[in-house]
Amino acid sequence: MEKELIPNLFRTEYQKIVSVLCNLFGIHHIEIAEDIVSDTFLAASETWAIKGIPDNPTAWLYTVAKNKTKNHFKRNDIFEKKIVSEIKHTSPLNGEEIEIDLSEQNIVDSQLAMIFMVCNPCNSDEAQIALALNLLCGFGINEIADAFLSNKEVIYKRINRAKEKLKEENIKIQSPNSTEIKDRIDTVLKTIYLLFSEGYYSTSQNTTLRKDLCAEAMRLAYLLIQNTATNLPSTNALMALMCFHSSRFEARTSENGEIILYEHQNETLWNQELIDRGTYFLGKSSIGDTLSKYHLEAGIAYWHTLKSDTSEKWKNILELYNHLIILEYSPIVALNRTFALSKVRGKQEAIIEAEKLNLTDNHFYYSLLGNLYTDIDNLKAKKNFETALGLAKTQSDKNIITKNILKLTTKI
Repeated sequence: MEKELIPNLFRTEYQKIVSVLCNLFGIHHIEIAEDIVSDTFLAASETWAIKGIPDNPTAWLYTVAKNKTKNHFKRNDIFEKKIVSEIKHTSPLNGEEIEIDLSEQNIVDSQLAMIFMVCNPCNSDEAQIALALNLLCGFGINEIADAFLSNKEVIYKRINRAKEKLKEENIKIQSPNSTEIKDRIDTVLKTIYLLFSEGYYSTSQNTTLRKDLCAEAMRLAYLLIQNTATNLPSTNALMALMCFHSSRFEARTSENGEIILYEHQNETLWNQELIDRGTYFLGKSSIGDTLSKYHLEAGIAYWHTLKSDTSEKWKNILELYNHLIILEYSPIVALNRTFALSKVRGKQEAIIEAEKLNLTDNHFYYSLLGNLYTDIDNLKAKKNFETALGLAKTQSDKNIITKNILKLTTKI
């Protein structure tokens, strides 16, 4: 039981304690906070193996973390010279004792402050995601490297550079005011969105890790929803989008890890509870006159939770894509819109629109053309699939394309 308990507690409690300590001591001492929390879990592993698991493991961790924090700074000159003078302005001192507040409310407030600190545009998107996984979610270097399909040295340097950049910019760890929330909520939501995408669209074969990434993104979004100041329509729309996508997680891959396309997914594997929660958050997002890309993508994802292939469904999806492509154009949005167009107005019109995109370095582009030309001009369809096969990078994508080529071969 201990072997399972400590990793679970690490995942749920690590980022909470780190957030509180970082919020207390500031960005310049972030590594000290991480070391203290790591030492706390090491102590738990060693002590619990000998003495057994305490009645309240979480309270044990909090008490040990508090004591280790106080002991560290009592032994270290940095406590007297640099930190106490800073804390006196914001935190009451009892003699020389610092109040380390691990109450539920302070944990929530500290995590919110950390989210806005980590999601700072002074760092690149990739750096923000890596730092979020490390500091906000408690992921180790090896796990993050797996998520990014990179090596641990690259990730280690990326995270350290991101921390140094925040220090150079003297970014404060503090609860954002209304102006800061308004100015930076888009960056925060974008980072959470990209974090979720790393899990949902990842080509990593580690299914458990991919699910964990999605779950952590949803947890961070829910933290924002729980706070009145950040419980905004766009936050709820992003949460709805993630719920809808996550609802089909189990149906997206086969037992051997191959991607299962939407039309071939087993609907009984879809998670109805997540679909219902997504519908709830989508309803909450409709308050006011805000229309973000998350609203539109959540709407598209909602219609994909209805398996029936109706005209109403695809007309709604196409209309949402029409709005999305105007609001925030991307090649993938344009490709997906073209597929919806084929379902509403037929393949011939969709082919004309698709070929205008001319995304000659994108295997999805040629895969789409292959699908659109199938049963109209099978030779052209096969040629496009063969081009897609040459551009595809993952084995799963190559397998899908190869199956399409084999089907066409029987028709030609």
